[in-house]
Amino acid sequence: MNDFRGGLSSIALASLLSREGLLAEESQQSGPIRPQIDPEQPFAPRDPHIAAQAKNVIVIFCSGACSHLDTFDYKPELIKRHGQPMPGADKLVTFQGGQGNLTKSPWEFKPRGESGKMISDLVPQIGELADDLCFIHSLTSKTNTHGPGENFMSTGQTLDGFPSMGAWATWALGSESQDLPAYVAIPDPRGTPQSSVNNWGPGFLPAAFQGTDFNASKPIRNLKRPASVTKQSDQATRQFLERLNKWHLEEYAGDSELAARISSYELAAKMQLSVPEVANIETESEQTLKMYGADDTENQLKADFAKNCILARRLVEKGVRFVQLFNGAYQTGGEGVSNWDGHKALEKQYAKHGPVLDQPVAALLKDLKQRGLLKETLVVWCTEFGRMPTFQQGASGRDHNPAGFTGWMAGAGVKTPFEYGATDEFGYKAVENVSTVYDFHATILHLLGLNHERLTYYHNGFERRLTDVHGHVIHDVLA
Repeated sequence: MNDFRGGLSSIALASLLSREGLLAEESQQSGPIRPQIDPEQPFAPRDPHIAAQAKNVIVIFCSGACSHLDTFDYKPELIKRHGQPMPGADKLVTFQGGQGNLTKSPWEFKPRGESGKMISDLVPQIGELADDLCFIHSLTSKTNTHGPGENFMSTGQTLDGFPSMGAWATWALGSESQDLPAYVAIPDPRGTPQSSVNNWGPGFLPAAFQGTDFNASKPIRNLKRPASVTKQSDQATRQFLERLNKWHLEEYAGDSELAARISSYELAAKMQLSVPEVANIETESEQTLKMYGADDTENQLKADFAKNCILARRLVEKGVRFVQLFNGAYQTGGEGVSNWDGHKALEKQYAKHGPVLDQPVAALLKDLKQRGLLKETLVVWCTEFGRMPTFQQGASGRDHNPAGFTGWMAGAGVKTPFEYGATDEFGYKAVENVSTVYDFHATILHLLGLNHERLTYYHNGFERRLTDVHGHVIHDVLA
């Protein structure tokens, strides 16, 4: 009986050690790799699992499901068969109903760069940079609904309450900046995406790794010093509070939750100075503002998004680890106004959104490259799913399509110019090198020097990870 009890105890101990990644064999070869986080400095930079190609990440997220067929995925057969029924789709019912005929893009595709990559006139300035881009044309999603689709692209799960890409990255790696948040989400000036804060939430990871959301037009709430408090008084109060916190922490040495709470207050105090400085776009040169389109007085939407793109560059320049930049916002009752959800009047809607996206994103890539930042920054362009090659019955727009769509990467560690995977002749389904969002995430983590299979967090009885139990690094896209 004693041997039996001893055996159970050994198994239990081994399980606990395994869960914490403390078994020698596992920690070296296959077990979880837990970041060693100092509660007093939760954002201190930490070593990656392997040599990292990228130090920082900027994710450009087009909310509303930007159509691959009207931007980056050229389909000659779709042009040839414009107005004809799609073979085998006579009984096809997608998200909003039955399908009409195949419909070519309203925008002409042209060869771009030395590579001759075919890109639509909807985004000509991004097209000029085709030789700096790595396209993945075979992405697939698990859902055809916007909220769950945004969740899936941002967190690897369709449900709410799971950690976002940026939360995983900053939990693992910390940040090079100690005066700014490690992870910043920049919502569209018109509002949040449909899944809102789930896109940058910490889920079950420590709350410190939630994305801090602000943009160039709307600074962080409740950060500004009240007019009734002088600068000198504010500084003296912070210094006094710092002394009190230090004494309190000495009295309760080893209390990690107290240390983390004090650290978060100290970061908030630092941000009173650092955030207004980094968000002050007006300090940029006239040439830079013009390059991005931030000085455009005729297209305020473009000017506002351009300022957010400049903000993204300034943040990574200051060492912020992960920036999530949103283009498009969700507004009930406003379809065709605020995002890329082109169901009813795609041409009219996209004609408005294309210029808002095109110049600022192209300028961001050029600016990062000119400053030498693209060598260490991974830029990712994505959306929640694709669009149908047909127009919906009774409408002039494309329905949701999770069966095949496009994302692209640029910068640190990726092969350019390059195209990976393909959809079928109409752009309906991914058929070559079919890739999942899990693969997309695994590749992003790999470029940051993280093993997606070993970056896990024990929660509610499971070893959770960004890629769930799936995903493979897409090695073909790596430089």
